[in-house]
Amino acid sequence: MNERGPMNLEEGWGLMQRGITKLKNILEDLPESPFSSEEYMMFYQLVFNMCTQKPPHDYSQQLYDKYRESFEDYITSTVLPSLTEKHDEFMLREFVRRWSNHKVMALWLSRFFHYVDRYFIYRRSLPTLNEVAFACFRDLVYRKVKGKVRDAVISLIDQEREGEQIDESLLKNVLDIFIEMGKGQMEFYENDFESSMLKDTAAYYSRKASNWISEDSCLDYMLKAEECLKREKDRVLIYLHVSSVPKRLEKVQHELLTVYATQLLGNEQSGFHALLRDDKVDDLSRMYRLFSMIPRGLERVSSMFKQYVTAEGTTLVKQIEDAVSNNKAEKRDMVGLLEQALGETFEIFCNKIIAGSSSAEVLATYCDNILKKGGSDKLSDEAVEDTFEKVVRQLAYISDRDLFAVFYRKKLARRFLFDKSANDEHERSILTKMKQHFGGHFTSKIEGMFTDLALAKEYQSHFEEYLSDNSNVSPGIDLTVTVLTTSFWPSYKSFDLNLPAEMVKCVEVFRDFYETKTKHRKLTWIYSLGTCNINGKFEPKTLELIVTTYQASALLLFNSSDRLSYQEIMSQLNLSDDVVVRLLHSLSCAKYKILIKEPNTKTVSPTDIFEFNSKFTDKMRRIRIPLPPVDEKKKVIEDVDKDRRYAIDASLVRIMKSRKVLGYQQLVIECVEQLSSMFMPDVKAIKKRIEDLITRDYLERDKDDPNIFRYLA
Repeated sequence: MNERGPMNLEEGWGLMQRGITKLKNILEDLPESPFSSEEYMMFYQLVFNMCTQKPPHDYSQQLYDKYRESFEDYITSTVLPSLTEKHDEFMLREFVRRWSNHKVMALWLSRFFHYVDRYFIYRRSLPTLNEVAFACFRDLVYRKVKGKVRDAVISLIDQEREGEQIDESLLKNVLDIFIEMGKGQMEFYENDFESSMLKDTAAYYSRKASNWISEDSCLDYMLKAEECLKREKDRVLIYLHVSSVPKRLEKVQHELLTVYATQLLGNEQSGFHALLRDDKVDDLSRMYRLFSMIPRGLERVSSMFKQYVTAEGTTLVKQIEDAVSNNKAEKRDMVGLLEQALGETFEIFCNKIIAGSSSAEVLATYCDNILKKGGSDKLSDEAVEDTFEKVVRQLAYISDRDLFAVFYRKKLARRFLFDKSANDEHERSILTKMKQHFGGHFTSKIEGMFTDLALAKEYQSHFEEYLSDNSNVSPGIDLTVTVLTTSFWPSYKSFDLNLPAEMVKCVEVFRDFYETKTKHRKLTWIYSLGTCNINGKFEPKTLELIVTTYQASALLLFNSSDRLSYQEIMSQLNLSDDVVVRLLHSLSCAKYKILIKEPNTKTVSPTDIFEFNSKFTDKMRRIRIPLPPVDEKKKVIEDVDKDRRYAIDASLVRIMKSRKVLGYQQLVIECVEQLSSMFMPDVKAIKKRIEDLITRDYLERDKDDPNIFRYLA
C-alpha cells in the first residue's frame, strides 16, 4: 500500500467495514465463516498503516471516532429494535444475549484497533476503546430499557412467590448486568433495580399479611411467616446480590411480624400466653425465633412472659390464701408451699429443649461466651458477677446438672488450652459460686483442671532448667508441653500420628525429662490439642502460620514432595479419613489456601491431588488457620449416659451395703435422693441397673417377695 502512496480514509474505512459487517453477521447468527488468522492480521495491519501515515494522512482520530460510530450504528439499527419488540421473559433473554454479543464485538474490534488503543489514546489521555464500547451500551441500551427490564424481573420474582417455576439463572444473569454497569460499584443495581424490588417486596407481603391475620390462627400465621422468610432467604442467595439479603429480609420481617406483633402475641386463643398455658414448646420456639429477628421483638416477648408469670404467681398466692382461710393449711406453711410451687414451675420450663439443644448445653455455651476473650469486654466486673449469680440460680432448676458440667468442662478446656480465657479471676469466681451452691463433688474435676494448669507451668519451668543444665540435649525447636491428668479433663481421641522428624526429637527429649520426675505416670500425647507456629516460605514473602499439630504435620510433608495425593497424605500421617478431610479442607478449600487442590472444588475427596501454593500471600505476616469445628454433642450425651449408669450402680451398691435388705420402692426413692444433686435419674434406668447388679451377683431377690432385695457381700 505504501508503494502506491498514502491510503485515503474512505478507501481504508471501506475495507475495515467488511470486517465489521462480517462480525455483525456472526453475532446475528447469519451464515458466515469464522475469522481466519490471515483476516485478523489484515485488519490489524490496515489500522496500523492508517495510523502511521504521515500527516495529513494519519487517520488515528478519525478511526477512533468511527470505532464509536460502529457501535452506535449497530445498536440503533439492530440491538434496540430487537429489545423493544420483545416482552417479559423473552425480552430479558434478548437483553442478556445482546450484552454478551456486545462484549464479543468489543473484544474483536479492540484487537483490530489495537494500535489506536496502544499509542493514539495513550498519548491523548482519551477513554480507552473498551471504555468507549462500554459507554455506548450503557448510554444507548441500558439507560433506555432498564425500567422495562426491572419490571420484568420483579414480575418473575412475584410469579415465583406464587409457586410458578421460573428461570433463576436468567434472573441472575440479568441482575449481574446491573452490577456490571456500575463497574464494581453498586449504584446502578441499588438505584435502578433494588429500590423498586424492595418496594414491591413490602407491598406483596403487606397484602399477604393482611389476609392471613384476619383468616389464620397465630400458629398458622407463624408457620406461614417462617416458611416465607426461609424461601425469601434462599431466593436472595440464588439470584440476587448478597447485599440485598438483609434489606429484603428486613422488609419481609417488618410486614409479616413488626406490623402485626401486638395482634400475634396477644391473640387469646393462640398467642403467647395461650402457648405458655398449653405447654406448646415447638410453637414457643418458633415465636422466639421469629420475634428475635425484629427490633425490640424479644422485649415484647419478655414483657408478656413477665405478665404471665405475674398472673400465675398471683393465682398461686390466691389459692394458698383460700386454703389458709378455709383452715386447709397453716399460715406458716404459706412460704413453703409457695416456694415449692414456684420451684416446680421453674423446673418445668427451665428443662425444655431449646432449638434442639438442652438447657444444660445452652447455659454452658452462655457461660463460655461470657468467659472467653471478647465476651465480657463491655461488662463491668460487677455486671459479670451479677450474671454469674443468675447463671448459678438458673442452674439450680436444671435437672441435668451433670450434663452441664461435662459441656462446661469441654468449653473450659478449649479456653484454657487455646488461650481463649479472658480473665482468670472470672473463671475462679463462677467456680466458687458453683461450689458453694452444689458442693465440692460437682466442681472437683473443674478444680483439678485449674490445679493441672498451675502444675503444668511448673513442669515447663523445670523442663527449661533441664535443657539449660544439659547443653547436649535440645529439642531443636521451641517446645511447650502442658501435662494434664486424664480423670479431670474431657476425653479426647488419641491417634498414633506419624510425627514429622522435626517433632519426633521434641517428644523424645520431653519424655526423657519427664521420666526424671516420675516413674509411675505414663504420657499419652494428644496431638489434636497441639498448636504449632511454622514459617511458610512463599514467593511474595515469608508468613508465620499458626496451625494445629495435625495441620503442621501435613504441611511439613511438602518440604520433601512437590505433589502428594490424598491417599499418600493419609498414609504418611496415619490419621483417619474424617481427620484428614478436615485438615486438608482447612488448608486448601477455606479462607487461606496454603495448598492447591486438584480438582479445584469446595470439598475434599480421596482422589484429590495437593501441592504447595508457593504464590500464596496475605496482608498480615502472622495468620491463624483454624480447623473446622466438630459437633461433639452426640458424644458428650453418650459419655454422660455411660457415666450415669456407673453413678446409679454405685448409688445402689452404697445403699444396699448399708441397709442389707430393702424394698424396691424405698431403694428407688433413696437412689433418686442421692443422685438428684447431679441429675434426675429415670426410674426405668434404675430398674434396669438393679437387674444388671443381680446378674453380676451384687444383689439378689428375696425368695418369698420379689420386691425385696438383699445385698450380697
